[in-house]
Amino acid sequence: MEFNQQLYKKRQRSNAIGLTLSLGAMALGLFVLLWILSVLLSNGFAALDWNMFTQSTPAPGSDGGGLANAIVGSLLMVGFSVLVSTPIGVLAGVYLAEYGDQSKTAELTRFVTDIMLSAPSIVLGLFVYAIAVATVGNFSGWAGSLALSLIAVPVVVRTTENMLRLVPGSLREAAFALGAPRWKVSTMVTLRAARSGVMTGLLLAVARISGETAPLLFTALNNQFFSTNMNAPMANLPVVIFQFALSPYENWVRLAWGGALLITLSVLILNVVARVFLREKNRL
Repeated sequence: MEFNQQLYKKRQRSNAIGLTLSLGAMALGLFVLLWILSVLLSNGFAALDWNMFTQSTPAPGSDGGGLANAIVGSLLMVGFSVLVSTPIGVLAGVYLAEYGDQSKTAELTRFVTDIMLSAPSIVLGLFVYAIAVATVGNFSGWAGSLALSLIAVPVVVRTTENMLRLVPGSLREAAFALGAPRWKVSTMVTLRAARSGVMTGLLLAVARISGETAPLLFTALNNQFFSTNMNAPMANLPVVIFQFALSPYENWVRLAWGGALLITLSVLILNVVARVFLREKNRL
């Protein structure tokens, strides 16, 4: 009994040490996060005004200006990236989950998807620069959308596959018993049952590409003027923030804080929406 009592106390001490270290790490992470958010909110809200949404980025040394061209450019590139990555990612995820259990092609697809998920975004930007910018001879919004699509596609693929694998097999068996072909079972039964999880993955992919800067530096570059021409260099919030934050001009730094707040709030809203969909999925 004495030996068991000592062992019990030893385990209690080990548990207390582990719990203390875990709580300390959590407290440190929360402190740093709240510190960053407080600085961002205080500087970002101070920079928000109507001109930020109605005027284009100012020239060096000039007063005023806004981020209208960068906001529109980011929306266009992210929007086209979603249009490209959604069907490709969802269909690839359906193939991997419904058709690719014993397929060598599916194994290769999963391997490439894992590589793309772990690849630095700057590498994907350089790849698009080599195939879509250097060959054409100019930066463009299309190249930026392509780079963002390469980042979003593997996220959508993996999320779609994982959500489809969570669908009970009894649903597929019931559909097959009624004589439904495999393509209809995949699209009308399993994909519909997993639509909340698929939407969650899509929103998380959009949240990730919204703040990517490195690939856009090599593809879309920037544009001081308002433009919706996707065949030319196009302004975007991440690159504008990067350039303005390093500038010596006070109004540029102020606009950089405002742009950072806009991206942060956008990503926060997307994550909240994704969590709502995920909670609905869990309830089902």
